[in-house]
Order: sequence, then structure tokens, then C-alpha cells
Amino acid sequence: MRVRVDVTPDASSVRWEDVHGAARGVVYGLLSGQDEALAQALHDGGWRGKPLKPVGVAGPLFLGASRKRGVYSTSRDGSVWFGSPVPEIASVLVRALAAADELVWGATRLRVRGVAVDMDAVLPAGEGPVELETMTPVVLKHESWNLLPGDEHYLDRLQHNLAHKADVLGLPAPHGLRVLEAGPRRRFTVRGAPRIGARVRVAMEADGRFVNAIRSWGLGLDTIQGFGWVR
Repeated sequence: MRVRVDVTPDASSVRWEDVHGAARGVVYGLLSGQDEALAQALHDGGWRGKPLKPVGVAGPLFLGASRKRGVYSTSRDGSVWFGSPVPEIASVLVRALAAADELVWGATRLRVRGVAVDMDAVLPAGEGPVELETMTPVVLKHESWNLLPGDEHYLDRLQHNLAHKADVLGLPAPHGLRVLEAGPRRRFTVRGAPRIGARVRVAMEADGRFVNAIRSWGLGLDTIQGFGWVR
């Protein structure tokens, strides 16, 4: 399930370190406000014995924001996306967001104007070709190295990530993964450490149920920090 939250900020810009750095805290704050035990279990151990945390987030994003070098500008027309392919987690998120008046995104307060569940068509079970494009950079690593599209091991690590997520969800893993297009290298600081990646458009053969799930989760690592969210 994917949920869009329409927001209005209280400042003309968001600190760069908050763009992704604040996302994880916002997610856990929402979850713990409704189900503290679930939030703690997810934080400490991941989901169903696996360290992965099946939550995605993207934002804050602002339509019509002015472009200024070195500044993450805002506008009155902002949005934040949340999602999870796990019904237990998704339902808690929806309840938390429906009750929220604002989201405290680092140093910026985002007043909630509305909450809408994404009603895009849900794909049926069955394998077929699909293309997915991310709104935020995809983070991948090989050993201690950050990977970008075109690097050795990039496709292997992305395929491994997707297969691992499919295993957690009990769904068939995709195959035939290809990168069709990639955006520029982006670097963010999260909890004092760099996160480096690029937006991508990929093609693969995948079961429709897995496509639905990954659209609510994201590609690559650190999805709970806002990376790899699918458009």
C-alpha cells in the first residue's frame, strides 16, 4: 500500500541533511505512536526473522519549488510518500497518518493538508515484463564501496536485493534485470555517513504481485530513509 501525504512547510527550504536524514525517525515515530511493539520489533530485528525492513518513504517533494544551488527549496505544494508491502505495517502507517496534523521533518514542520491512498491499478499474479523508475536515488553497496549504474557488481547487487525482498515476502524473484536509464550521481549525508546513488529506470520480468510490493517498498538499500522510492 502506498500513501501520499499533502503538506505545507513552515520554511522556505529544508536542510540538506534532513532530506533523507529525517525520514527514518519520522517513520518510526508514526509507527510507535500507533503500535509501539511493532515499531520496536521492526527497529530491532527487521521482519519475520530477516533484517530487512519492508517500509518505503519518499519526500518531502515540492512542486514548483525554486531552483537554487545548494538549497533544497520548498513550496506550498508539498508531498511525502509512505508505503509498505506488509499489510500489518501498512495499516499502522495509514492510521498514524490519518491522525497526524503535522510531520516534523528534522528542522522543518510540515502541516498535513490531506492523506490519500494510492489507487493506481494493482497488477494481478502472473509473470510479465515491467519497467520501474525511481523518484529518489537507489543506494547499493559491494563490500564497503558505493555503487552507481554502470559499475561492476551494480546489477548483481540490485538483483540480490530484489531477490532478498521477494524471499521475505514469499514471492517469486524477478529476473532479466536491466538498467535502461540512470540519473546523475547524488550524495546525501545520513547520520554522519554518506549515501551515494542515482535514480534509475529498470526493466525486468516479474510477477505482478512482486511489482505491487516493490512499488510500496523501493529498490536498493535504506528505503526507510527515503532511497529507491518507485515513481
